[in-house]
Amino acid sequence: MELSLIQKIVIYAPPIIFAITVHEAAHGYAAKYFGDMTAFNAGRITLNPIKHIDPFGTILLPAITILLGGILFGWAKPVPVDFSRLRNPKKDMLWVAAAGPASNFVMAIFWALVIKFSAGAPEAIAYPLAMMAKAGIAINIVLMVLNLLPLPPLDGGRIAVSLLPMNLARPFAQIERFGFIILIALLFTGVLSRILTPLINVVDGLINSLI
Repeated sequence: MELSLIQKIVIYAPPIIFAITVHEAAHGYAAKYFGDMTAFNAGRITLNPIKHIDPFGTILLPAITILLGGILFGWAKPVPVDFSRLRNPKKDMLWVAAAGPASNFVMAIFWALVIKFSAGAPEAIAYPLAMMAKAGIAINIVLMVLNLLPLPPLDGGRIAVSLLPMNLARPFAQIERFGFIILIALLFTGVLSRILTPLINVVDGLINSLI
């Protein structure tokens, strides 16, 4: 069944908004736990998506990539984290960075459970609910895998900086100033899709095996 533009918006909007915004809130929660109150003081430790939405990165760009049939791509307003305020900055950076992708994994499992629930739902809502859940699984898996790429400023890049010895971590962290440009280049050349697709398939299979 081919969906109209309005139907795509209705089905994809909730999973996209919450996948991206919960991801950011998770960073804030983790930073607070490890001693940095920057996000808390800025009012960013919240599940209210309005606090995290970036009009271009959270709404327009994901909509364009979905309509064009490519890999979902987008971002929210980054939660402010002052890594120097963490109790053990280099070590704790790993957990703060990993909190975002971990939240996407949990949300993917949640949407997989929603698919199971939709099978017993009233006929009027069963199909759209299942479609939304499938979108939720796909979106969260893509965001999790994308953010785990070892490229600063992605979460995987920060995890790599945390794990590398200091003499390698410092020069590697300097890539961050070019990271976004590299990512956009990978996206538009199709390289990003070729990197992510096998990893996405692995995670999707894992979630299916768990549920």
